[in-house]
Amino acid sequence: MRRKTVDIITLGCSKNLVDSEHLMRQLEDVGFAVTHDAEAPKGQIAVINTCGFIGDAKQESIDMILEFAQAKEEGDLEKLYVMGCLSERYLKELAVEIPQVDKFYGKFNWKELLHDLGKTYREELHIERTLTTPKHFAYLKISEGCDRKCSYCAIPIITGRHVSRPMEEILDEVKYLVARGVKEFQVIAQELTYYGVDLYKKQMLPELIEQIATVPGVEWIRLHYAYPAHFPTELFRVMREHDNVCKYMDIALQHISDNMLQRMRRHVTKAETYGLIERFRKEVPGIHLRTTLMVGHPGETEADFEELKDFVREIRFDRMGAFAYSEEEGTY
Repeated sequence: MRRKTVDIITLGCSKNLVDSEHLMRQLEDVGFAVTHDAEAPKGQIAVINTCGFIGDAKQESIDMILEFAQAKEEGDLEKLYVMGCLSERYLKELAVEIPQVDKFYGKFNWKELLHDLGKTYREELHIERTLTTPKHFAYLKISEGCDRKCSYCAIPIITGRHVSRPMEEILDEVKYLVARGVKEFQVIAQELTYYGVDLYKKQMLPELIEQIATVPGVEWIRLHYAYPAHFPTELFRVMREHDNVCKYMDIALQHISDNMLQRMRRHVTKAETYGLIERFRKEVPGIHLRTTLMVGHPGETEADFEELKDFVREIRFDRMGAFAYSEEEGTY
């Protein structure tokens, strides 16, 4: 039984989690039993889905790989595979440094894992997943990659350019998940507002969300990871007119001083940021705003920091995370 059990460990963000869920469905279809984030490994095969976003996340991923590599050396594990963002970025280096790993995959070629286990990836199951979330909600990934070139961010280096999923495919996945009891959808991407630009030559997020909102059985839609520059304001109408589109927006603003926004290469100004927040609250009454802010970016002055504090006091976000700058190689 242990030989037919695969332990999958997911580190990092919910976008990684979706990849793990797709892999789990494929593995189960070809006869494996699969556990996810089990307290103790139950099988002879382990797959670690890594994060490579910032220093702390990279270290967590490396520590997890080393822990399982030791288990393999001690005979408690037969095969160890690694996938995800860390191995996408450092595949060659990791293969040299941690030879106990049987194979490293990047973020997008994990389908090869099925072949390496002597099985075949089934394309007809490409929208199907084994959910690791409570059965009433699921993450819905609508794109990969990012075309934004923020000064501090390594994501475009890891994942490449923005690639939208076709709208029809996303809607098929929504219907598939609704049929299995999902009522709440957390819509995710590296950057939501760019959705559709590559496929349809314009921002299509409002139209996509409106289409999802009309699928019978969809009770809640919540939007995560929006970008403030060139925000698709037609989304305000969609939020107002559809009760199942939550009056909630997760929009990463990072800073407010024009000095820092320029240094961060955010392509938005202080005045435009204030204007966008004002429009949100005026056009979507009751909107709840979540944001993330960054401190310690090179060039930040005491005056910039005080300006950021004043901004937080004035706007009174419903949810807010603040993070210290993490220097990432290859970024501006």
